Amino acid sequence: MRTQLDLRLAVSWWVPLTLLMVLPHSFVAEPAEGDPGGSALLQRVKRGWVWNQFFVLEEYTGLEPQYIGKLHSDMDKGDGSIRYILTGEGAGTTFTIDDSTGDIHAIQRLDREVKSLYVLRAQARNRLTDMPLEPESELFVKIQDINDNEPKFLDGPYQATVPEMSKVGTPVIQLTATDADDPTYGNSARVVYSILEGQPYFSVDAKTGMVRVSLADMDRETRENYTVVIQAKDMGGQLGGLAGTTTINITLSDVNDNAPVFEKRLYQMSVLESAPMGSVVGRIWAKDRDVGVNADMKYRIIDGDGRDTFDISTDPTNRFGIIMVKKLLDFEKKPSYTLKVEGVNTHPDLTFQNPGPFKDVTIVHVSVEDVDEPPLFDSAAYYTELPEDAEIGTVMGTVTARDPDAANNTVRYSIEKTSDPDKFFYIELTSGSLMTMRSLDREEISWHNITVLAMEMNNPSQISSVSVAVKVLDVNDNPPSLTHYLETYVCENAKAGQLVETVTAVDPDEPPAGQHFHYSLAPEAANNPNFTLRDNQDNTAWILTRRSSWSQKDQTVFYLPILISDDEQPVQTSTSTLTVRVCSCDHEGNAMSCNAEAYSLPTSLSRGALIAILACIFVLLVMILLMLSLRSHWKKPYLCDEEENIHENIVRYDDEGGGEEDTEAFDIAAMWNPREVHHRGKTRQDMLPEIESLSRYVPQACVVGGGRGDGNVHGYVLAKLLEADGDPCAPPYDSLQTYAYEGDGSIAESLSSLQSGNSNADHEYDYLNDWGPRFKKLAEMYAAGHCDFI
Repeated sequence: MRTQLDLRLAVSWWVPLTLLMVLPHSFVAEPAEGDPGGSALLQRVKRGWVWNQFFVLEEYTGLEPQYIGKLHSDMDKGDGSIRYILTGEGAGTTFTIDDSTGDIHAIQRLDREVKSLYVLRAQARNRLTDMPLEPESELFVKIQDINDNEPKFLDGPYQATVPEMSKVGTPVIQLTATDADDPTYGNSARVVYSILEGQPYFSVDAKTGMVRVSLADMDRETRENYTVVIQAKDMGGQLGGLAGTTTINITLSDVNDNAPVFEKRLYQMSVLESAPMGSVVGRIWAKDRDVGVNADMKYRIIDGDGRDTFDISTDPTNRFGIIMVKKLLDFEKKPSYTLKVEGVNTHPDLTFQNPGPFKDVTIVHVSVEDVDEPPLFDSAAYYTELPEDAEIGTVMGTVTARDPDAANNTVRYSIEKTSDPDKFFYIELTSGSLMTMRSLDREEISWHNITVLAMEMNNPSQISSVSVAVKVLDVNDNPPSLTHYLETYVCENAKAGQLVETVTAVDPDEPPAGQHFHYSLAPEAANNPNFTLRDNQDNTAWILTRRSSWSQKDQTVFYLPILISDDEQPVQTSTSTLTVRVCSCDHEGNAMSCNAEAYSLPTSLSRGALIAILACIFVLLVMILLMLSLRSHWKKPYLCDEEENIHENIVRYDDEGGGEEDTEAFDIAAMWNPREVHHRGKTRQDMLPEIESLSRYVPQACVVGGGRGDGNVHGYVLAKLLEADGDPCAPPYDSLQTYAYEGDGSIAESLSSLQSGNSNADHEYDYLNDWGPRFKKLAEMYAAGHCDFI
């Protein structure tokens, strides 16, 4: 069968484009069998349909969709039975296909710089059965470049630095412009560099973009910053090419090409002669036009009569030379000095040594000004020794001071009070001789540090001081004594020759050879029949027993006088008494009791237990006294009325009353027996009533067949009523007491009669019978139909 090839030509709107036919592998015949050379002729193999690789220009601006190409199968008879399908990148969105004719169009504007190649897949199917008529094949749509992008400097604007005084051709910075067009197609991406601004100082290589120095010996001190504009143009710089520019800010960096120069050739300075060492005299400055480390310098004194008296240092921040005092000055000895100072760069550049050395020299004249100085002592401090037994008025040394000024004023001496508050010493006003005013005691104060003042007589404000250390030397003036007051014991079962105690002595004196004590019994105890003393020759002594059979009944305490002497001159002695008690001891020699049995405490009762018992007894006594005091307080009445009147009172309580069970408010016995009221008038003990008024009309119940008790109460009330009526001093109104609040919760509700005067109707008291037995008596007195008002 013949294979029909259909070659299609894609035509651009401005240039014809030849389509290349890409044949599949099936178009090439296989070698015949037995033909090793593979020289068999190519044979035609039937191909079901034709497909191509398509090329299309970018940035199409036509109004109609851009035609790409055509797909065609030899099975297509033109009757519309075949349907062409296009899939892959951009199918349906960027590219469309006519499913009947196979024509492919681009419906969107293509940009090679965004995407340069599209891979699509094509297939022919039966329109009725949707069965594939041809195998799916792959085709490519390649976007062809046009010059639509100018070169760009992606990192601009640029900053560059080049040393000053550089030679011609010194590289400054490498520039590279990027063109997004296809470098493999034409001259669209071929870039050429040129300089638009910055000549004649700098130039640029047209091909590489390297910026170089084009003017020699550019001086930073004259001009430091330069602006250079570089252009990059594609199409090899030809007319019609696109161009882009960038800016380079070039700074000349400093080199050490300038020497320091002093502002003055002669500096005049002055300083007080009293200036301490390290004081600043003045500052000098050698100016250097360079900057940074190239301007760093060091100052030094190279000559002059003040090289040993003054020193110079460099201020690293401001690069000043600071002149300071190295030794103390004296106007009277030398009033002026001359210094020769040199300033030198610390980082010289050997490349620029030809113009001259990088240093400069100046002269500094320093004048010393005279001041009135305080007296000057011959020594910075004084030391003297004095025995503690020195007599009052003993001269222990002399201090000397003089006026260093030319006037040489007279000097007067004194002792600072705070350094000798107890006034042990005295100094002669004019000579400076130190002497004692009080007796010294090394054992109290072994060192005295006093301050001596020297003052100019004509100018008392000029005062200087010096320290005088006085060491008090030891003299053997204290006798030795026992280390502390000793009291020891001897057991009743002690035998003769048994050790009782080891004694030691102390002496506040400090002899150079050390302490050495001698022990013995006092002469009056030399023949003591009970104890003896043995000197151990090591500053200790033993107390030993001379007999056995000790008993508390015979004697409980022994006193043993001990004589102690030292080994210095004059010899000092003392006598100390050792108290020895006779005690009963256990088998190990520990004392159990050192008192007579009659006075000893039982061993089963310790001292702590005895203290606890006494404390308990004391607490009981205090409690009993407190109870008696409270009892007498309860019996004492709170209110004593002169007339002992007993009547109805309205009182203020902090709580509600207890009704008939409250026996504290009134003396019920007195109400039953009115004749005893003046003799037994008892008032409430737990609270003082606040009575504001007295005597009001009280309704009296007419009790029919009442008992004796009711009659007594009735008679008592009548008697008091008559007494009130006959008393001209009694107020003619009822007693009224104001309450802060009324009690609540009572079934009787309010019992107040304060609002009863608002109504003329008679009160009904029948409800009192319903209140229970506590209100029985009140119900009988105020029952309805049985009450009359007096």
